Amino acid sequence: MRPSVRAGCAILSFAICFPARVVSRPQDSLPQGVLSEQTKLVVVPVSVTDRLGHFVSGLTQASFRVEEDGKPQEIAVFRDADVPVIVGIVVDHSGSMGTRSEDVIQGATAFVQASNPQDEEFVVNLGNTISFGLPPGVPFTSDATQLRAALSVPSASGFTPLYDAMVAALQHFRGAPAEKKVLLVISDGGDDASTHKFGEVLQMAEAENVAIYSIGLLDPLSADQNPKVLRKFAKETGGEVYFPNSRNGVASVCIAIAADIRHQYTLGYNPPETGKSGYREIRVEVQAPGHGRLSVRAKKGYFYSPGPLARSSP
Repeated sequence: MRPSVRAGCAILSFAICFPARVVSRPQDSLPQGVLSEQTKLVVVPVSVTDRLGHFVSGLTQASFRVEEDGKPQEIAVFRDADVPVIVGIVVDHSGSMGTRSEDVIQGATAFVQASNPQDEEFVVNLGNTISFGLPPGVPFTSDATQLRAALSVPSASGFTPLYDAMVAALQHFRGAPAEKKVLLVISDGGDDASTHKFGEVLQMAEAENVAIYSIGLLDPLSADQNPKVLRKFAKETGGEVYFPNSRNGVASVCIAIAADIRHQYTLGYNPPETGKSGYREIRVEVQAPGHGRLSVRAKKGYFYSPGPLARSSP
């Protein structure tokens, strides 16, 4: 599942860059990735594993069934390739995370090395302030040295606006030239200073078609950590959450996340124009005789229109 991106796939790649949010604009003002005002496509990355947790490759489009709000949808786009990804890395450098800073740097470096060479990343550091780690004028990079420097900031004390940092990262994805977008959050899940709420962050991630992976670095003595938040973000967006215990665990987890992203299938369908606006549920099933019992992970839904709909707190 690792072919290079070929010129012959350019039209298809361009088509599935369209985010889950439905956009209607005049043709002459369309941003990159929007084909026309009539084009609507919901993109669903899907991970499939067997009962031992091994990735299952080689499945065909006929193996997949997609439902929206309980109604079957026709799959218009099917990809089983390792396509390039834009990855945002949000790192909590607050005081409770200070002792794990080197683990985080090593893990992020391992993640880059295990990723598709055509992937690009950016870093949002969270301490007393929220800042982008890459130099001005460098929105994304695949240079491990640049990323290591972007992560090498001193730990900080004070409040932790985690949700605000995630919003800054999600906004940075807009206009990114990639079919798939992933947000990797390295934190204990605690937030005590954000102006944005959990539901706003989740809605934005679903609207921008961003899968959230979380690495929870927990301290038994910390009263502010919130692993439940990390689990909820991952579950709803089709990502995954990990809670490594050992000092080497962060690097191992980052390698596992990179492998998961590279082994995903990509499905796309045109949502029905009738029915409710706002949040719509997605269900993906796989039937593959001869492969035994399979587990499927995909995002739980998306927003059909960009209205100000609230999601409940976890």
